[in-house]
Amino acid sequence: MDTATTIGFFGGILAVVGTMLSGGHIMPFVSMHGFTIVFVGGFFAVMYTAPMEVFLGSFKAMATAFKKHNTDIGALAVTMSELATIARKDGLMALEGKEMPHKFLERGMQMLIDGADEQKLSKQLANEIAAMKVRHSAKQDVCKAWVELGPAYGMIGTLIGLVEMMGNMSDPTTVGKGMATALVGTMYGAIAANVFFGPMATKLKNNTTREVAYCEAAIEGLRGIARAEAPRVILDGLAARLPPAERAKLAAAA
Repeated sequence: MDTATTIGFFGGILAVVGTMLSGGHIMPFVSMHGFTIVFVGGFFAVMYTAPMEVFLGSFKAMATAFKKHNTDIGALAVTMSELATIARKDGLMALEGKEMPHKFLERGMQMLIDGADEQKLSKQLANEIAAMKVRHSAKQDVCKAWVELGPAYGMIGTLIGLVEMMGNMSDPTTVGKGMATALVGTMYGAIAANVFFGPMATKLKNNTTREVAYCEAAIEGLRGIARAEAPRVILDGLAARLPPAERAKLAAAA
């Protein structure tokens, strides 16, 4: 479980709901009309911004934001150093069936064991990274569509409510209630954009950035093993990608 995502997501919801409840009751903020126009209308509007499989896949991608991802380059550097030690001592075949910390690394290592040269290895794995970026970007765009369309549909809900209110001005006592109901749509749109989908889109983008950095580091380590470089050389090369504090900690532990 990713702690930052979990705390941030539910903390944001609690902050909004808690502020609503501070007035004593939440019913003034509840509107089926507002919910329908923002979340149901927005759902269908976002749906036609992307192919169906991408749209549906975006919900699975959002769920992965709550999972802890293995993108620790420091741990990868240690693993690659250990694998290089085994490969130099017993050959690449000694790595057959050895458990790897990441699927990308596992595929790359299998390519080396199967006899792929450094150039072919680098090209194929680089293509995998490029394809991953495209897949992730398409799903992130769905989140961004929610950010753009949520407030817009909220405004539509507000305008509909205002039109209904203006059409019933004969009873002045209903004006305040009608105005409040109309504004709920705008509020729902803002919540959809800024509590749910805006932070989620940023989280998914950052996760992709970290995964790409991890995979690129894995390629560097695999190339080092393919060239039969010394384990320490591979370790130092990957450690150069780390912040100074983490680099020093890794050097002290080596």
